[in-house]
Amino acid sequence: MTDHPPGYSGDQPDEPKPQADGPVAGTGDTPPAGVPQQPYPQPQQVHAQAAQQPQHAAQPPHATQQFPHAQPWPSGGYTAAAPVPQQRNRHVGLVAGAAVLALVAGLVGGGIGGYVGYQLGGDKGAVTSLDQSRPARSASTAPAGSVQQVAEKVLPSVVQLQLVTAQGGGEGSGIVISSDGYILTNNHVVEGAQNGRLTALFHDNRSAPVRIVGTDPKSDLAVVKADITGLTAADLGRSDDLPVGAPVVAIGSPFGLSGTVTSGIVSAKDRPVRAGGESGSQDTVLNALQTDAAINPGNSGGPLVDMDGNVVGINSAIYSPGSSQERAGSVGLGFAIPIDQAKRISTELKDTGSATQTTLGVVITNSPQQAGAQVRDVTPGGPAEQAGIRSGDVITRIGNRAVLDTDSLIAAVRSHAPGDRLPITVTGPGGDRTVEATLAGQKG
Repeated sequence: MTDHPPGYSGDQPDEPKPQADGPVAGTGDTPPAGVPQQPYPQPQQVHAQAAQQPQHAAQPPHATQQFPHAQPWPSGGYTAAAPVPQQRNRHVGLVAGAAVLALVAGLVGGGIGGYVGYQLGGDKGAVTSLDQSRPARSASTAPAGSVQQVAEKVLPSVVQLQLVTAQGGGEGSGIVISSDGYILTNNHVVEGAQNGRLTALFHDNRSAPVRIVGTDPKSDLAVVKADITGLTAADLGRSDDLPVGAPVVAIGSPFGLSGTVTSGIVSAKDRPVRAGGESGSQDTVLNALQTDAAINPGNSGGPLVDMDGNVVGINSAIYSPGSSQERAGSVGLGFAIPIDQAKRISTELKDTGSATQTTLGVVITNSPQQAGAQVRDVTPGGPAEQAGIRSGDVITRIGNRAVLDTDSLIAAVRSHAPGDRLPITVTGPGGDRTVEATLAGQKG
């Protein structure tokens, strides 16, 4: 298939789609006068993706409350500032001094009385909790289908990926897909690794250098390889029949905290998400699972699993309501690449180093008059032309999915594999009609 300029990938519009941004609450007030001030950690923007974070000193999560006159501890925590000294009244000082003398005398007398009372009437045979012996070490009693059981099964298959380059560094997560060191992760986690050092830290505390096997920026997936054996490969599930509302568990290294487990549900399916926020192009549109399990920067590339411990998605993005100068955190809107798509792409990356993108063979833009994706051009000999789709038609449905705009069409096409035959509903000069199209494959 013929290559095309940026903005055209066979199923992509030629204009960006704006995305909503908004402010994020602050992290506390400034210290009062006279108290040395230290700058709060400056937040950084992570657009709609749970991306890798710089390897600097550990920073605290954004505060959820504002403390009057709060100032940072050296470790990054927060506490109330010391009260401002005030001028003491001389008479008040004398009264307070007398009270102190009385208090000291009372303490001495009370201490003597208490000692005598203990010697005369104390129960020397009393048993306290501190005297009890420790219980025997218990074996795991995690009930079947619990978050605890899922964590015990999946944690050995999750790794932390650390990237160090001349420009800085970052962290992300990955999933062991073979016992001899193949790891599935996000493309944005390993970007820049050609000019840096990529290291994997495993659950058993081993570490190993990592090399890139293959990357696919359009699907935001990558396969890397560590020279290590004896790993526990994850069990891959399926995402096509995963119901909305199903409980799921996310595992990864948010903010560098490896082995972090969070839980939630599948909030929605088939959600078109443009990774990278406003700066993301149509090339980055994902057909995502949405979850309210907490996903933060550093979770990227880690697994979203069902309650059988099977991977159903690759955590890749979060919705960031912050501006370009603010750092994103979980707001309960996380997104994962469905495992059905990720498995196909990662198999190609592992075997060949590149992946095939599913394409309909159209250039599209948002329809100005109705919901749908308007066809501006068709690829000669491509699936759309062979199906009878013409320039000017508006695509309103593909398969069983409604098409509301360009991103939803791209996501719908990418949810399928090359060779899939689908009904497509279009609106044209003669009204609505339904055609059959066999999707094609195109090397990314």
